[in-house]
Amino acid sequence: MNDISLYRSWHLGGNEHNAITTEFEWSLLRFHEAFQRYCLQIGSTAGLGNLTYQELIILNVIRMQDRPKPVTIIARLLNRDDIPNIQYSLRKLVSLELISKDKESNSKIYNYSMTEQGRVKIDRYAELRESLLTTQTSSIDRVDEKMAEAAKLISLLTGIYDEAGRIAATYASPIDDDE
Repeated sequence: MNDISLYRSWHLGGNEHNAITTEFEWSLLRFHEAFQRYCLQIGSTAGLGNLTYQELIILNVIRMQDRPKPVTIIARLLNRDDIPNIQYSLRKLVSLELISKDKESNSKIYNYSMTEQGRVKIDRYAELRESLLTTQTSSIDRVDEKMAEAAKLISLLTGIYDEAGRIAATYASPIDDDE
């Protein structure tokens, strides 16, 4: 951790815990941007360069466990609540023939599954990921243990941030002085 005095004048770092929390949040933001660039580059190399980051992630989720998934499960797995945006991405993936949309019998529910073309491209994505990423990360001392611990911590913090967001949504907005 950097010198706490460097954070004291920053609105998000008035004490040591706030400063450490802020440093963690900023490292997550920087990681997310690097992860997004990495995913898009691997996707492009795998023949999926016409996809956005969100579409590429949705495609990987659909491939997960090789089982068809409805939009609600896709949203839940991604911790997203913007169903219309996910549906827009799904329509694009269907139009590119990377996934198919199939209606459950005697139901209004549609499931999405990989097409052969989608499977080939996502398999190539997985191969590139292994050769370019996991071969490098495997050289880090105790990397699997560290990543498992980090995943648990981030999952726990995800719940705390979601709860804090729900609580904040119940607070009244301050009255603007201009009103």
